[in-house]
Amino acid sequence: MTIKRVTIQGVAGCYHDAAARLYFGNEEIETVPCDSFPDMFELLADDASMIGILAIENTIAGSLLQNHELLRKSHMQIVGEFKMRISHTLAALPGQSIDQLTEVNSHPMALRQCEQFLHRHPNLKMIEKFDTAGSAKEIAEQNLMGHAAVCGEYAANLYGLNILCREIETNKRNFTRFLIIADPLMASEMMPPESEIDKASIVFTLPHSKGALSKILTILSFYDINLSKIQSMPIVGREWEYRFYVDLTFDSFARYRQSIDAVRPLLNDLRILGEYKACKNEI
Repeated sequence: MTIKRVTIQGVAGCYHDAAARLYFGNEEIETVPCDSFPDMFELLADDASMIGILAIENTIAGSLLQNHELLRKSHMQIVGEFKMRISHTLAALPGQSIDQLTEVNSHPMALRQCEQFLHRHPNLKMIEKFDTAGSAKEIAEQNLMGHAAVCGEYAANLYGLNILCREIETNKRNFTRFLIIADPLMASEMMPPESEIDKASIVFTLPHSKGALSKILTILSFYDINLSKIQSMPIVGREWEYRFYVDLTFDSFARYRQSIDAVRPLLNDLRILGEYKACKNEI
């Protein structure tokens, strides 16, 4: 069986890595680290056999707008989604207690998400780093005593760190939604059967006329299509005009396709980013 190669943003052990392994379950995969999301899309464009996993929104931080645009500008298609709880640990080299530590390293967002816990330990000076898992890797490889990382449990275990505390994030309802993306040729092989498709992501612009968006919503409602998310972004160079990223959920794939045919004449630049099976692992 061919091993799937999946691009991730971050180093081995990061949340993208963990999400990829959970999404593909028992399938054997090889994750390919990238420094940034643009690098990830470049790698995907160069190798049609690659699959990507892309964070698209977080319940605390909101939408990752850059990733919406990267996806639109690429020719990649969405073939699936995965929702994962983001839970942080405090991890350090074995043999140390929290009181012996002087510094905590992590991505700035992860540090902010754990501020209440970290403020209870004023001996820990917060130092921002590029990545959560990268912080764990650096501590392990450089044998940095006195340093701790805020990272996922998977990363702590991968790099042999001792977990001192679990679930240190302030808000326990911290989830990230990831999209599974692929080249159209690869996507056609990974698509679920139509009977299982119950979600789609589309992007479009609207003519600059009164009630344009309202008309679209009315038509979608008529076809029993639910808008699970709508994200607007300004169009650079066109004042007060917007591009809309919309997630649709539905019970009937045929009705959904009819709704797309009905709204298409009213839209500019409509593109279907993907039709896939919604992730049901709500917690």
